[in-house]
Amino acid sequence: MTAPWQPLLEWWFGNSESSKEVAAQKGKLWFGKRDSQDLEARERFGDQVEQALAGGLTEWAQCPEGWLALVLLLDQLPRMIFRDSPKTYSGDARAQALVAQGIAADFDRQLLPIQRVFIYLVFEHCENLAVQNEAVSRYLGLLAQQPESDRALFADYLDYAEQHQKVIAQFGRFPHRNAVLGRESTTEELAFLSKPGSRF
Repeated sequence: MTAPWQPLLEWWFGNSESSKEVAAQKGKLWFGKRDSQDLEARERFGDQVEQALAGGLTEWAQCPEGWLALVLLLDQLPRMIFRDSPKTYSGDARAQALVAQGIAADFDRQLLPIQRVFIYLVFEHCENLAVQNEAVSRYLGLLAQQPESDRALFADYLDYAEQHQKVIAQFGRFPHRNAVLGRESTTEELAFLSKPGSRF
């Protein structure tokens, strides 16, 4: 019998075990902003996202694959389904707690390297410098474990983590979230937001 989280993992990662192949096939889904992709996420997995945000699907977190899928429902899919609304970030706190629990159980090391990217990305989304430092540390460790053929890909993931870390070190929060969350931007943040590449 197919596990309830399997359709989500197949949609997000495909069926290859090669990190480069998965990234090539799925990169536009992960990091692109397309209305069609957001709609597909809502239509296929919107009910599960709502369950996860309400504190449900806890049984998924009993194994590494289910844990990964639940993290995606809390961290990645709300950023698609609720894009540009406060609900975008509504699963972050639970995702962070879930990731900490799973890492303590060594679940992350039982996943493929490309899957672990999305576990550590939860830390990267956090507006807390200590957690950002943890993200960079995790990506450094992940990069060190990759074969030469995959190092450029994972170096990019580390670079993004370091960029996020620098923003939190400077501002203590992500200025690009201010408008959506109803936060007033400082003069320094407005100057930063006027620069290219300031919005993740």
